[in-house]
Amino acid sequence: MKKSYLYVLGTVALLMTSCNDMLDKTPRDRFTESVEFWSNSNQVESYSNTFFENYSGYGTGTGSGWFYFKSLSDDQASPSFDNWTFTTIPGSSSYWSGSYTEIRRANYMITGLATSTLDATTKAKFMAIARLNRAWEYYQLVRMYGDVQWENTVVLDPDADVDVIYGTRTDRDVVMDSVMNDLNYAIDNIGSTSNKNTWSKNMALAMKSEIALYEGTYCKYRTATDNGKAPDASRAATYLNACVDASQQLMSAGYSLTANYGEVYNSTDLSGSKEVIFFRNYEQDVQMHSTIDYTCSSSQQRGITKDAVNAFLFRDGKPLATTTLDKSDKPVLTKEGNYTINNMFSVRDKRLSVLLDSVLCFKGHGWSRGGGSSLMTSSTAYNIGKYDNLTIPLYYRNNTGTNTTDAPLFWLAEIYLNFAEAKAELGTITQGDLDNSINKLETRAALPKLTLTPDADPANNMGVSNLIWEIRRCRRCELMTDNWIRYWDLVRWHQLDKIDTSVYTDVNRGANLSTVANVAVLVDAAGYAIPTSKTRTFDKKYYFFPIPSSQITLSEGKTTQNPGW
Repeated sequence: MKKSYLYVLGTVALLMTSCNDMLDKTPRDRFTESVEFWSNSNQVESYSNTFFENYSGYGTGTGSGWFYFKSLSDDQASPSFDNWTFTTIPGSSSYWSGSYTEIRRANYMITGLATSTLDATTKAKFMAIARLNRAWEYYQLVRMYGDVQWENTVVLDPDADVDVIYGTRTDRDVVMDSVMNDLNYAIDNIGSTSNKNTWSKNMALAMKSEIALYEGTYCKYRTATDNGKAPDASRAATYLNACVDASQQLMSAGYSLTANYGEVYNSTDLSGSKEVIFFRNYEQDVQMHSTIDYTCSSSQQRGITKDAVNAFLFRDGKPLATTTLDKSDKPVLTKEGNYTINNMFSVRDKRLSVLLDSVLCFKGHGWSRGGGSSLMTSSTAYNIGKYDNLTIPLYYRNNTGTNTTDAPLFWLAEIYLNFAEAKAELGTITQGDLDNSINKLETRAALPKLTLTPDADPANNMGVSNLIWEIRRCRRCELMTDNWIRYWDLVRWHQLDKIDTSVYTDVNRGANLSTVANVAVLVDAAGYAIPTSKTRTFDKKYYFFPIPSSQITLSEGKTTQNPGW
């Protein structure tokens, strides 16, 4: 099973030159535009395999991936300070150009297949792969930029097709409807397989579950003042129901949770995992990554914030404000000279003890996990450990470009969360729905089951019901540091202001170091670590990225800038 993706990586290079030609201003390679090419199943498959590289997982080599590194949120604090992705308008941006490169690659495949003599089922499968990946790229673009140009034809020459590339931006709702059409086509035609690191109907359903939840909640909570469009309850309901439908299909497809939270993140082989729907595999000395090393090396970590730690429930099912269990977050000094937080782990959601190391480490007081030579430190003193696997030989843990754990891309826990949230937002959720989804996660975390009428948490600052607040809490704790999820959750809930460090000060606080002698890091009056003295201040314009200035200039006024930029 593992070798199938390695085959993909090997075959991608065979056609990259020809594939990239059609994205330049030079004429396309005649081989790739020929009927013979699009009628050869092996060649079309090799072409389609280039899309796998858009699912970064843990990254490759020494590069970063989707996990841990996306730390612009209220969950993490970078030692170098995470400001907004853009604070000024860039001349160009890979976020914009990279997505359109892949969209044009997909359109080229769709157009080429129209001339193919492959049998109808095979042709439809490849068409489904192209449309699936076009949908994925447009989803990224719309999240970032709002209105964007919709392209569904081949761009032969950027100079000749200037009205397509530099034309008027299409309403984001229209684009997202087209995204959903592409996803539905993919689900109907891509086919099923037991291989979890290739395209499949279940992978497409998982993508639909995520995208439909995003769109449904975004349209429910957006505002005309901040987002340029008023809430649309009917549209929200349509997409939330689509999320429920896709999620239910996956929930009845034979998947089940792993016994222990964390196994999805630090396994060397996810092919047999009953929880995983789609993953990126890595293999020793062939295709490796650096996510483990970056979370157990001498480079200071992007630590977990006090705000994030405070979100984890206590074992009595109550939050920090109302629990009767021990609320102390002070570390205990061991005879070895380490400051441990096992006392906090013993009364909290079990996911916290998987996410974090039991030993605090900070400037002036490093610590080595698993006997590595590097002394770790964290910007907040809370060190992230959930991606590490201590059974892997030290060399393959503690060096860049040598890590071999597989990366989950879509898995059942997220589907449970999507389902429960969509049903709650629709107002149709039942106790049975909770028990069949989110309560399976709560049980795994050693927490009491969530009911339809949870007690109020004084920390609820989002203006939502107690139930939705608790579902959002579970999502935050389950998916913390995963795939920039928290940032985009705050966007779709219209809560991006919650990462304003001048207002929400616990976003820029870490562990309690009040009992540490001669502490060498910045702390506040109560003794909590302060990762940075810099401030991140919210402005409503940050709900959208700025359109690159070169795009606007070359459009001669057709492409407009986002509000506030």
